[in-house]
Amino acid sequence: MSVQGRRYRVRGLVQGVGFRPHVWRLANTLGLSGTVRNDSAGVEIDAWGTAPVLERFAEKLRDSKPALARVETVAWQSLDGTAPDDGFRIAESLAGDVSTGIVPDAATCADCRAEILDAANRRYRYAFANCTHCGPRLSIVEGIPYDRARTSMREFEMCGDCASEYADPADRRFHAQPNCCPVCGPRLWLEDAKGEVDTVDPIVAAAGLLRDGRIVAVKGIGGFHLACDALNGAAVAELRRRKRRQAKPFAVMARDVAQIRQFCDVSAAEEQLLSGPAAPIVLLERFGLSMADGIAPGQNRIGAMLPYTPLHILLMEALDGPVVLTSGNLSDEPQVIDNDEARQRLAGVADAWLMHDRAIVNRLDDSVVRFDTNGPQILRRARGMAPAPIALAAGFADAPPVLAMGAELKSTFCLLRDGQAVVSQHIGDLQDAATHDDYLKALRLYRDIYRFEPRVIAVDRHPDYHATRIGEALAAETGAQIARIQHHHAHLAACLAEHGIAPGDDRSVALILDGTGLGADGVIWGGEVLVGGYDGFERAGHLPETPLPGGEQAARQPWRNAVAHLDGALGADWLRELDGTETGQYLAAKPLPMLETMVARGINSPLSTSTGRLFDAVAALLGICPDRQHYEGQAAMEMEALATPHAKTAGGYPVDVIRKAGIAVPTLRPLWRALAEDLRKGAEHGIIAARFHNGLADVLASIASQAAMQRGLQRIVLSGGVMQNRLLTHRLCAALTAGGHEVLLHRLVPANDGGVSLGQAVVAARLAIAEAAG
Repeated sequence: MSVQGRRYRVRGLVQGVGFRPHVWRLANTLGLSGTVRNDSAGVEIDAWGTAPVLERFAEKLRDSKPALARVETVAWQSLDGTAPDDGFRIAESLAGDVSTGIVPDAATCADCRAEILDAANRRYRYAFANCTHCGPRLSIVEGIPYDRARTSMREFEMCGDCASEYADPADRRFHAQPNCCPVCGPRLWLEDAKGEVDTVDPIVAAAGLLRDGRIVAVKGIGGFHLACDALNGAAVAELRRRKRRQAKPFAVMARDVAQIRQFCDVSAAEEQLLSGPAAPIVLLERFGLSMADGIAPGQNRIGAMLPYTPLHILLMEALDGPVVLTSGNLSDEPQVIDNDEARQRLAGVADAWLMHDRAIVNRLDDSVVRFDTNGPQILRRARGMAPAPIALAAGFADAPPVLAMGAELKSTFCLLRDGQAVVSQHIGDLQDAATHDDYLKALRLYRDIYRFEPRVIAVDRHPDYHATRIGEALAAETGAQIARIQHHHAHLAACLAEHGIAPGDDRSVALILDGTGLGADGVIWGGEVLVGGYDGFERAGHLPETPLPGGEQAARQPWRNAVAHLDGALGADWLRELDGTETGQYLAAKPLPMLETMVARGINSPLSTSTGRLFDAVAALLGICPDRQHYEGQAAMEMEALATPHAKTAGGYPVDVIRKAGIAVPTLRPLWRALAEDLRKGAEHGIIAARFHNGLADVLASIASQAAMQRGLQRIVLSGGVMQNRLLTHRLCAALTAGGHEVLLHRLVPANDGGVSLGQAVVAARLAIAEAAG
């Protein structure tokens, strides 16, 4: 049988993951000759052999892959010429227009872990060991193709031993761009306010400081963290004081799953999340021994993670228990990534710094995940997850390049091209100046890495969002077309997109519950029942319109929402409903005439259907941070924790539904009266919180189900930040599934505003396709 040549094109996440040596081994096993190389579109393979062998080769390319790789397509075309006479080899990378992806940073693999703990290994106790199966990727990359010269590792010339590993296709470190060892790689040291500390082992010295109750800044893979002993209440309290973080929960790192199980319940699915290559923070139910009280005030879950770099592994091996590991910053600022910046900004916060000299190019917060009865839910998508692309349905393949700017809070941006969406890592709240600058830096980097020139820029309809203004300025600079996407429509579209729902099959009912989003009618929406898909939507229901006295101040001070809701539902005599209660006395002492005047005259009291503010109102009546929330969602999170033990037995408050011009609107008067009666009777606050959750979930499920049945639809989408409430989402899913509906929840991007950029991108893409079609 004659020898023929084929050129294979493999697309997906196939660079920096050991894919070329994988191909080399496959080709040599099958007796093929030719070459494999990286280029800007993925991996290109020229192979010569008989037709049956080449077919087997193509099958193996599709069906087998290295641990971190993701093969999306394998295509081939015939190749002219004669077979090379030097066997099969790995060729140098080619430059060109970029359409491949960057692999997320990956937690230390079992082989590298074993090496750093083996006294006979040359990488024993080396804090930067890595291979093609693990280690830094996005955090160090500056360009594509992904080669060492385009990473921050270019500063470290490989020694002879590392160079031999790097050049050997049979070695697991073949072309591992961050490859290094103690002879040639990054260096670790410990310093305090006086300078570098003279110590034989910086990690052991840092562990000693942590045991002594000190606070240590640790330079990780995507930024600095602040660490202290998680069992030392005084140390945790001091970290809160110095960091100016009064209540927001801290994450903890433990040596292994067995250590986590001393403090938390860990299911098999949760263990798999903890131990996977993304190694995120996983929210786990408290169980067993107690950590310091200040770890997660008012919460029944703790955010725990396992060591995901050699540095963290060695540090945890030197300690007897878990540590707090929280972002290295002052409250609400971006995480510090630069050594000099860490010395300056963390002075007065950290007692010492565990530093190294490998530059962090891209800031990456830790990803956060929770496993629910309905599966894993991503709360923050960052290290270990971004920027893995999301494959879209076939209807998006012909869309022009779209850049979506995301939302104001929990901001991300999204690049859509060639039927794929690349959502950036979580960046943060753009109202903070430093986060705003970080967003601009990340945007420039992604555009450079992907050589991305948008023809359409999608922004939120809210004209005052910083992301909207950045998008408008960029459109003016590039000549790109602007697409203004309604916030809740973007939530709906994001969930459809990540599930691969194709245009034409996308019409769905959606429950979109969040805090704030500018509605199509100028009202601030946030409790919406929508019907539609990528190309548009109609409103089928919403929570009652209620003033926000003080505007943004109402989001910070929950008592304002309590007054507005009670007044709107029960009338001017609402305070009498709370006679004889501590809640009534508390509210009576507030400046109620001022609020009533503001609302009556429409002074800084915009109308809103916000579910988030409704939760705040109920929380305030239960005495949960009524005067001030120290972080977004604090009141709702603490109320959910309070309600959890009673959710299955408490029942639910009654809620009526009225219809206005065909739109269903719950009337909350029965709920507020029943809640007030429970307060007068002295009912346990956890029971009250559970009855509120259950009553709200039941009425919303009923409205959504009826909207679906009226239109002959089965699919119901759940999105928006409030869907991160486990009790509410679980009850909604149970009710809707029991009613025969297909329920879609987020799995690849957060339900909160971290997923909005994906929704903006796909809506804008569909608009552009429709416009091009005439």
